[in-house]
Amino acid sequence: MARKVNKNNRRSLEKLSHKYRLVIMNEDTYEEVTSFKLSRMSVYIAFSTLFVLLVAITVATVVFTPLRYYIPGYGDLKQRKEFIHLKMRADSLEHAVMLRDQYLNNIKQVINGEFTGKLDTTRLKVPAVDNSTY
Repeated sequence: MARKVNKNNRRSLEKLSHKYRLVIMNEDTYEEVTSFKLSRMSVYIAFSTLFVLLVAITVATVVFTPLRYYIPGYGDLKQRKEFIHLKMRADSLEHAVMLRDQYLNNIKQVINGEFTGKLDTTRLKVPAVDNSTY
């Protein structure tokens, strides 16, 4: 069984390397315009390379041009800018609400006499007022 599979693989590899000739002729004069020496492997490699290049060009065209906005679910540039602006605004509002809650919590603790923070014992240095008249 193993020998049979091995023979089939060897035959397939040999078929890939057989040389063929592709001739393009002028139909009216039967003059040979061009001819190519090809193998199945070279044709396979050429078509694979062509396929990869076409896919790469298509992806690059969609990704790097405004065509990407026609993809469903991608959104347009105006919506994206608005989303970023609203996200920044929501973050700043969340920060402001957190600071307000902290301030109200501190006021509540001071009113109830439960304030445990550090007391400010330093005096303000107020400049002396010069009441002298000249």
